[in-house]
Amino acid sequence: MVDTSFTHIAHSTQTIQQRYLHVITWGCQMNVYDSNRMVDLLRPLGYKVTDEAEKADVLILNTCHIRDKATEKVFSELGRLRQIKEYREDQGNPTLIAVAGCVAQAEGEIILKRAPYVDIVFGPQTYHRLPKMILDVARKSGNVIETDFPTESKFDFLPAPDESQGYTAFLTIQEGCDKFCSFCVVPYTRGAEESRPVQAIIDEATHLCSLGVKEISLLGQNVNAYHGQGPDGNIWDLVKLAEKLSTIPGLLRIRYTTSHPNDMSDSLIAAHRDLPTLMPFLHLPVQSGSDRILKSMNRGHTVSEYYVIIEKLKKAKPDIALSSDFIIGHPGETNEDFKATMKLVQDITFAQAFSFKYSPRPGTSAAVSMNQIAEPEKDARLQELQAVLKDQQTQFNKDTVGRKIPILFTHKGRKEGQIAGKSPYLQAVHAQGNDSLIGQECVVEIDECLTFSLSGSLVKESTSH
Repeated sequence: MVDTSFTHIAHSTQTIQQRYLHVITWGCQMNVYDSNRMVDLLRPLGYKVTDEAEKADVLILNTCHIRDKATEKVFSELGRLRQIKEYREDQGNPTLIAVAGCVAQAEGEIILKRAPYVDIVFGPQTYHRLPKMILDVARKSGNVIETDFPTESKFDFLPAPDESQGYTAFLTIQEGCDKFCSFCVVPYTRGAEESRPVQAIIDEATHLCSLGVKEISLLGQNVNAYHGQGPDGNIWDLVKLAEKLSTIPGLLRIRYTTSHPNDMSDSLIAAHRDLPTLMPFLHLPVQSGSDRILKSMNRGHTVSEYYVIIEKLKKAKPDIALSSDFIIGHPGETNEDFKATMKLVQDITFAQAFSFKYSPRPGTSAAVSMNQIAEPEKDARLQELQAVLKDQQTQFNKDTVGRKIPILFTHKGRKEGQIAGKSPYLQAVHAQGNDSLIGQECVVEIDECLTFSLSGSLVKESTSH
């Protein structure tokens, strides 16, 4: 679908002098994807990305509501951007500030009230209208707010990227959530679950690969709940989509995140065994090891059900590495509940994990609970958990020493003659090698486990699946 008004805007700006765009992105990979697409939208209008906020004609803050005290951190950053805006405007350079993302969706009117110097506020589902919003600000000399959930899909209005993104890329295939976990704002900021049509995903992935991308990470709030309309008229699940994507020439690796245990089907588990392009790494949030807390969180699964999924995964793919999310100090969590979480961590072991203290999110059921946990107790529990998780990650990395692993090299290393990339398990790896190997997947024997990376030696300069 083509929005002719946007096309007209792009054509009308062809003779305008170069303008600069600075985007600050907080939060998840989906926000990174969204920020990249905003750049794609504004590039035809003459905007070029700059790393210097002081140089930018348009400043976009793409926000995340998962962060602790997310709203206050937004206003703190906006204070800095305001200074930049005022300085530039004193020099005769009009500057526009836009706030995007989940905080914008949840706090739109509040942002404009507290920070009237902000020109545009828009949510995750309306950024396809960004060119028009910028034009409206210029024409009306006032604020613009777009925080509705439009009937049209934003993806129908997004142009194909026209510049290389490197050798790895994010690709959103599903948005929104119907789970309504007690601690989470996603259903309110991203809306209900919606899956993109299969053909649109295939077209975008094919285009990315034509630009040199070798690895694609499929994104969604509940990505393994994907159920998009297929070109054959049937509904495709994530397995069928991944199988189709794996046939794209040049695509070596497929990842997906974030998953929910309730949508971890047997066929998806089997795909980790049967589909070589599907990486042996899975991020599967459990949040707690206590059934009582899982019920309070409205997670919809039990601890034993999570164990069964992990057992099936390890049976199907013995070398699979696991990652998870943990929320510590959810309202009502007792010491016994926390000990149950620690037991789950010790039983399963994780190659990576993200752990956070519970913090209230306005509008969520947990935020109004009378059983809030004291901050010192949450701090102590989190530190205890993170110490174990850190040890497990370190041990996982040490266990790769001596193994021969395919590494997708994506850039030069820090030292002369060094190239760097990622293992199938998302570990950072560097080795001595020619720059011509960047963009290739090569077999590397891991020699050493360092603090933040692995070091290895080339065994084979190219490999294929």
